[in-house]
Amino acid sequence: MLPTILIGQAINAGKEVSTQAGAYINPSYQLTLDAAVALVKQARACATDLGKSVTISVLDAAGQIILISRQEDVGPYNTEASRRKAYTSVSTKSPTLALARIARSNPDTENLANLPELLLLGGGRPLWFKGQVIGAIGVAGGGVLRTTT
Repeated sequence: MLPTILIGQAINAGKEVSTQAGAYINPSYQLTLDAAVALVKQARACATDLGKSVTISVLDAAGQIILISRQEDVGPYNTEASRRKAYTSVSTKSPTLALARIARSNPDTENLANLPELLLLGGGRPLWFKGQVIGAIGVAGGGVLRTTT
């Protein structure tokens, strides 16, 4: 059916595609490189305020890398950890810390930790825009942060 849509687009260039095509096409938003740079700057500023050195990864909605930024004194494992935290968030549409807690507390989800690409550690958050996940950010290397309530 998709070739028919493409032919229809070529024939009707500049005109509205038939309503039948709407059943096969979803509009989406793209996270830009400029947005990724701004997110990394904000995350880096927060980490610096906490006295932490980190690696930060920003991925698009398909889980592809837009930007990875690593401070010089952060260990090499943290580059992959930050990417996997972002990947876990974008693919599950969940913050990684919440997902880790759910996986530990529920026998039906405990095996999520065994999936090769998922990393169930805090530091990954999905990025939402108009009800759609448009990407994710993952931060690694800062160590465990303790907060008081």
